[in-house]
Amino acid sequence: MDRDVWSGLAVFAEIVDAGSFAGAAKRLGISPSALSHAMRALEVRLGIRLLNRTTRSLAPTDAGQALLARLRPAMDSVEDVLGELDSVRSRPVGRVRVNAHKPAAAYLILPRLPKFSRDYPDVSIDLSVDDGLVDIVAERFDCGVRHDKALQADMISVRISEPLALVFVASPSYLDLHGRPENPEDLGSHRCISYRHATSGAIHRWEFEYDGERMDRAVPTNFVTSDIDIMRDAALQGLGVCCLLMDQAASHLRSGDLVEIMSGRAPTLPPCHIYYPSKRQPTAAFKAFLEAMRVF
Repeated sequence: MDRDVWSGLAVFAEIVDAGSFAGAAKRLGISPSALSHAMRALEVRLGIRLLNRTTRSLAPTDAGQALLARLRPAMDSVEDVLGELDSVRSRPVGRVRVNAHKPAAAYLILPRLPKFSRDYPDVSIDLSVDDGLVDIVAERFDCGVRHDKALQADMISVRISEPLALVFVASPSYLDLHGRPENPEDLGSHRCISYRHATSGAIHRWEFEYDGERMDRAVPTNFVTSDIDIMRDAALQGLGVCCLLMDQAASHLRSGDLVEIMSGRAPTLPPCHIYYPSKRQPTAAFKAFLEAMRVF
């Protein structure tokens, strides 16, 4: 529908309800002359008189009355929809679509969802796990979760974690066969499990920290995967030395299925952030999710 016609119809209904141009102008916060101009423009556009008006009275014509009879249900329906939107804005309900890389999905988001689900039973979470870089606007996600170095431009970001600790590990069976590396230089004679970046396809260069300095190097790799849980499982199977999230390896270190090696040499990953478009008006459901994930 022509936008001017629709706004004119709203003005027409308001004038009839108020019983005068002055009363409608006061409700709408505009001048009576502006209302009169809008009403005349509507009648010209439609080619029919809708109001009989004198200096003392105002009433719809027969055509105007017939139009109002059809118009009011439609306007009431629009009011109902706007009321529902108000409810969505004020009460957490509906779906939140999240795109996160696997470390954040498994070790940050998932552990916080049970409480969130209890607090907001009318909100559903649609969590897509993707270690590549995703255009969350084009893919219609409400938000993404990445390390702060991988955030898209023109986004609002909220930190949801401390820096993530890493640890170098191997299985006892591997160490029995190949010995225990004590420093990065020793890895030249070892078998290593490496990660392939989903977006670029490049094999990740291993990083090390020592005395406050950070270095990276290529290592001899005999197993490559783009899934961090497969990396852990490969280490458990004795395929080689691996670098894992501490949260990912902790239970296996306690059980003895994995052993920490090169202690103090593992780096940390930057904190994770939720990011979302600055121009998008967040729903109450998304605001609730954001607060549930926020820990700072």
